[in-house]
Amino acid sequence: MNPFPKLLEGCLIDTKHVESAAVFVAKTGDVTAASNFTVCPEETQVFLDAFKHVHVTRQRGLDFRNKHYTCARADKHSIYAKREGRGLILVRTALYVIVATYSQSMHPSICVEAVEKLADYLREKGN
Repeated sequence: MNPFPKLLEGCLIDTKHVESAAVFVAKTGDVTAASNFTVCPEETQVFLDAFKHVHVTRQRGLDFRNKHYTCARADKHSIYAKREGRGLILVRTALYVIVATYSQSMHPSICVEAVEKLADYLREKGN
């Protein structure tokens, strides 16, 4: 049984500060679970490339769904990007990448905290 759909709902979506979320395998880009989010292989590759080249991501930002997001933070574990009150949070663990979005009516800090806590939980489990 795949625990990720319930984790995404319970840990992220239920905060009311995460609009959509997905978890995918860091090595392959295969989507493990998604909530209110459809991720295509090209998008997962953009996210994986963002972690491979964090210095470039930090300087240039990243493009997601034909929109440019400026980078607020980029390191080997986390990438935070924003655009006109909306945001994109990417957090990497040993095996997975969690991606979440927030909208203008949501608090970015709560979205970040929820995603980072889920990533910490996965790291504790060895994932």
